[in-house]
Amino acid sequence: MNESPTLAIDAKAKALKAAGENIIGFGAGEPDFPTPEHIVAAAADAVRHEPYHRYTPGAGLPALRAAIAEKTRRDSGFEVEPSQVVVTNGGKHALFNAFLTIVDEGDDVLLPAPYWVSYPEMITLAGGRTVPIPTTQDTGFRVSIEQLDAALTERTKALVFVSPSNPTGAVYPPGEVEAIGRWAADHDLWVITDEIYEHLVYGDARFTSLPVAVPEITDRCIVVNGVAKTYAMTGWRVGWLIAPPDVVTSVISLQSHATSNVANVSQAAALAAVSGDLTAVAKMREAFDRRRQTMTKMLNEIDGITCYEPEGAFYCFPSVEGLYGRDVGGRTIESATDFAETILAEVKVAVVPGEGFGAPGYVRLSYALSDDDLVEGVGRIADLLNR
Repeated sequence: MNESPTLAIDAKAKALKAAGENIIGFGAGEPDFPTPEHIVAAAADAVRHEPYHRYTPGAGLPALRAAIAEKTRRDSGFEVEPSQVVVTNGGKHALFNAFLTIVDEGDDVLLPAPYWVSYPEMITLAGGRTVPIPTTQDTGFRVSIEQLDAALTERTKALVFVSPSNPTGAVYPPGEVEAIGRWAADHDLWVITDEIYEHLVYGDARFTSLPVAVPEITDRCIVVNGVAKTYAMTGWRVGWLIAPPDVVTSVISLQSHATSNVANVSQAAALAAVSGDLTAVAKMREAFDRRRQTMTKMLNEIDGITCYEPEGAFYCFPSVEGLYGRDVGGRTIESATDFAETILAEVKVAVVPGEGFGAPGYVRLSYALSDDDLVEGVGRIADLLNR
């Protein structure tokens, strides 16, 4: 396994900043807002709640599992029982649990690319084989049924479906979500659908939960979600998966040996988050929408860079292939990695090269940072390339 390139870039940027460098970091997918106050207050109260000083059920606090089931019904229309919910140490842990539970040695897992950097590593650890299905900005970074048909073999076990997407910001229209869900159901495949960015959609785009669009896939569908992105709670480490009863039983067994319960104070905070209204979320989304438009416009004004306007999440994923062969800062740009290394060295701006996302020629920039830093950072890139 390789280290997560997004975390590696973020760590490098933070180390340079700590050393006194004026770094603008577009690397990590982390909201720059503080966790809403009512959530922090719930955690502060929980610290003094003596039962939380002890072990609690490995699958999660009963009240939190029930609240997640209700939140899921409220936000996506997916009706589930609390017994179908397992609380995990972040969404990443939920995904690990899902792959380790359903993927056997030699199974193929279809993964539309560009993809989040950790999916292939998780699939490999579970003994499976990742089958990337490439997309580009020309197709809106969305996979087609024809591509899925071409990738299907007798070894295919599961499909990973993500909308809104990290790293591209692509959002599948409802009709395409339904078509993909029906295709998976027709071929008796498992679907692992990552809904972590469900509330971060913009313009005319609409989030559609795959098992709601295609109820017949429910018995072979695992939904992953968490509080990190929606509620600015990346450091609290609370996620969950929703799955059929047999999968839940296996995941609980696995988690009982791996981690036991998620930290109780974090679970109390998550309970306050999912039980509360979405007022703070709406304010964050408004800021992200503004930054999305600003970043897309600025990037597209740079000669050699083209940027698809994202419809969800908080990332731009521009192509830098138009810069190939250009001399910048004394080096010739031949790859996205060359570009990322050059702008970090020359103008102290950190981005993540697309190679880690299965998309050579692209880079990822998060717009989950202040408006001023966003304009400053993209401006530095523009000034460098216009010299």
